[in-house]
Amino acid sequence: MTIKAIAAAAGLALLTAGAAHASMFNVTTTLKGSDEVPPNTTTGKGTVSGTLDTSTKALTYTITYAGVTGPATAAHFHGPAAPGSNAPPVITMTSLTSPIRGSATLTDAQMNDLRNGKWYFNVHTAAHPGGEIRGQLNVAPK
Repeated sequence: MTIKAIAAAAGLALLTAGAAHASMFNVTTTLKGSDEVPPNTTTGKGTVSGTLDTSTKALTYTITYAGVTGPATAAHFHGPAAPGSNAPPVITMTSLTSPIRGSATLTDAQMNDLRNGKWYFNVHTAAHPGGEIRGQLNVAPK
């Protein structure tokens, strides 16, 4: 094997190892009424935790919440929106009972918005039809 071939193989191995590691991200947030737009004073709270695999475009998530004013009427991932702004739903939850678990396959544009902090999650109730608890999603390498 030539030095050039060895260097090429080593470079490819480094790129592959870096890409494999960089493709997994943790997705997290805390859900609270003060993050809703407009804010509210609910005692409800919750969390979102999950992973984003950019190689498969899979978002896998677990959402837990408690203390909201009544049964959830809807729950969604929304985007793109900066904190303090609203956006349409991107992923609608089909089960509203905590904990909510699921996964979705994202588009490249959705992955970019999510990774750039432009997605949020909220839980809606009858008392707060626009959303009772909300959290802007944070994405960090795993």
